Order: sequence, then structure tokens, then C-alpha cells
Amino acid sequence: MLTVWGRKNSSNVKKVLWCLKELNVPYHQIDVGGKFSKLDDPQYLKMNPNGQIPCLQEGDFILWESNAIVRYLAAKFGEQVLYPQDLQERANADKWMDWVGSHLFPCIRQLVLGFIRTPEAERDQKQIEQTLTEIAKLMKIVDNTLAEQEFLSGDKFGIADIAFGPMIYPWLNAPIQRPSLPNIERWYQLMAARPAFKEIVMIELN
Repeated sequence: MLTVWGRKNSSNVKKVLWCLKELNVPYHQIDVGGKFSKLDDPQYLKMNPNGQIPCLQEGDFILWESNAIVRYLAAKFGEQVLYPQDLQERANADKWMDWVGSHLFPCIRQLVLGFIRTPEAERDQKQIEQTLTEIAKLMKIVDNTLAEQEFLSGDKFGIADIAFGPMIYPWLNAPIQRPSLPNIERWYQLMAARPAFKEIVMIELN
């Protein structure tokens, strides 16, 4: 049995749980991080010395970093389903996963911490506006790509979509001003029709 360490409302944990659900792989999930704390417990730090989530445990094998975990799961359980064997197709999907982690996630994290989880009276409105401006620029890049292909992973749903979905969910569902991006909106409807996305990603923002 695989064990996923990390709270369910973490965007990075959602990637892993969504991937497992799509692949119909059974798992056990343990809440750590956020209000559950325990990230600085010696037992957890022995698994992940970074003190962050998620962390995957499979017997004696331990893996951290959400994108690495998704790639591992897709390669082990979803070959030709989520993880293409064609190297160029795989590289294109990997590219978007890395882009999400390097460029989009820091902005989404700032939005969640500074807007969704901060009481209105304590919010730094200038910082929020700067964050929203940066996110809009990044989303335009994705929208342009989705004008040319059905999924972020390419012609088929895959690992890049799994990396992107949990990040876009707070942005689309927080009470904020957003530009109209029709290709992202079309893509999001495809995701919202997937039972695993509904169950894992489309939960209360907090």
C-alpha cells in the first residue's frame, strides 16, 4: 500500500492524490502540514528533510517533490496512459510540469496565503494586485498554448494537466478579478468533468 503524507487541501498534495485516483491505485493518506503541523517531527524529517509536503512512502522507498512523485506514479502505473513513451511528447509534458513549479506555483502560493487565508482587514492589497497581474501574464501563456492543443500535456490528458489543475483551481474560484481566457476555460471544463478532479481538487478553498 502506498502512503501519501500531506494535507488534502495542499495544491501539491492534490497533484499526487489526483494522479493516484486517475490510475485507480489504492493509497493511504496521512494529514500533515498546515493546521495538522507535524512537519518538524523527527519521524517526518527523516523521510523528508525539507519539512514539506507531499511525501510518498512505498515500503522502504521514500520520495518527495510533487512533480517527481507524479512522474514516478505515472511511469509505474500509467505507462501510455499518463506518461507517453515518445521522448518528445514526454519532454513537452515535463516542460510544463517544471514551468508550473518554477513560475506559476510561487504566485499561486502567494495568492492563497495573502488573499484566501488572510482576513480581509489584514491583506496587503498592493501585493495582491501585483500577484494577480503576474498570474494573469502566466495564464495567458497557457491560454495561447491551449489554443493549439486540447490538453496541456498535448493531444491527450497527462502529467502536465495534473500539475496545472490544482494550481489553477484557487485562481478560478477565489472572488477576484480575472481576465477572460477562453482556452483555459474550455480546458477547465474538461477537467471538471473528470470524477477524480471533482473529488480531489474541487474542494473548499481554505
